Formats: sequence, structure tokens, C-alpha cells
Amino acid sequence: MSAYEEQVIRELSAWQAQMLHPPSLLNQLAKRMQEKINSYIPEKVHRAVTTAIKQMIRAVLFGAERTTRKIEAGMPLQLQEALVLDQVKFYKRTAAAEGGITGAGGILLGFADFPLLLGLKLKMLYDIAALYGYSVEDYRERLYLLHIFQLAFSSQEQRRAVYLQMVNWDKRKEQLPDDIHQFDWRTFQQEYRDYIDLAKMAQFIPVIGAPVGAIVNYRLLDKLGTTAMNAYRMRWQENLQKYGDS
Repeated sequence: MSAYEEQVIRELSAWQAQMLHPPSLLNQLAKRMQEKINSYIPEKVHRAVTTAIKQMIRAVLFGAERTTRKIEAGMPLQLQEALVLDQVKFYKRTAAAEGGITGAGGILLGFADFPLLLGLKLKMLYDIAALYGYSVEDYRERLYLLHIFQLAFSSQEQRRAVYLQMVNWDKRKEQLPDDIHQFDWRTFQQEYRDYIDLAKMAQFIPVIGAPVGAIVNYRLLDKLGTTAMNAYRMRWQENLQKYGDS
């Protein structure tokens, strides 16, 4: 094992401990407050938002394959991750520019930021999957991308549950249904909205909307990139344990 791979394992171990850490008292209070707020929202609104986000994500999931880079298989981990970091850097800059433009445009363009940013996030995950050698033509690999997404943008309590679903994914995916409609879209959209609502709220404020939009988008893409790298490192380690260094 190379020095780089040993460092990756140390970083992965620290990340896994973070994912499994129980929610703090502050996390629990924030979660309860958000649940209380959500309880005041009419059920028909929840259903409408769930349907809208589901359709947006499905459009990206089943459309991005036409523009996704080819699968990069057989590369050393260090080279793979150098290319992944380049991609993450590109998407962070793109998202920051998009957030700055929509933030400067006030509330109307601010609303346009939501689907644009969602598309950038999912497209970045497609490219990262390809660089790690996974084909998103397999529906189950697309489902893994949604788990990564949840892992990055959920409460600590939900994050822990999602992480446990991702452990030994290559074995678990064989038991998954063949229909993406069975995915829990309601929890997905609610956790995502709850996570980003406060961060993005200031983007609607005149004058400061542009810099806030740029900074928040940059950080969201950075968090998603780090989460994706560790999610695929986890599968790399599991394959290493299963097959050895050969």
C-alpha cells in the first residue's frame, strides 16, 4: 500500500467516525424546530414540492448520462483523486458564479438558483462516479449518488441512517428494487430543503445577495465533493478488503 493510500485510509476513518457520531443537543433542537415548522405547512404543499424535486432530479439523473465523461477504470487511486479534485474545483467555481449572478438579481433570480444549483450538484456527482470507475448507466449507481447527496445535505440524525445504508453497497445493491420510484423522495426533499433554507435565505437580500450566493454555493459544492470522495473511498476500501491488493 502506498503512502497516499495509507493517508486516505486515515482520512476515511475520521470521516466515518463523523458520519456515525450521534446528533448533538444543538442538532436535536434544530431538528425539532424544523419539524415543527414543517408541521405548519399544508400537506398538499409538501406533496407538490416533493413531486417537483423528484421530477427535477429524475430529469438530471436520466439526462446527464448524455454529457457525462467516459468511465475511467484501472487508474491508481492517487491519480483518480487528483482528477476528482480538479472537477470539484471547476464545479465550485461554476456554482459560485451562478450564485453570484442569481443573488444579484433579487428574489426572482434567487428562485431560479434552486434548480440550477441542483443540476450542477448532480452533474458533478456523475463526473466523480465516472472518475472512480463506476457507470451510472446502472440505476443502482444513480441511487448511490442520491445517497451521497443525502449524506451531504441532511441532519446529523438522517446522515447517520443514510451512511449505514451505504456500507457494503456492492453487496446491498443486489437486493435493491429495480424501480427508482420506490426511493423515499419525501424525506430526501425535506431534509435537503431544511439543510439549505437558512444558508440560502440571505441570498434574497438586496446588495448582499450576490456575495452570499457565491459563497454559499461554493461551500455547498465543496461539501458535496468531499462527501462524494469519501463515499467512493469507502467502496475502494471495501474492495481492497475483499480482493486484497491484486
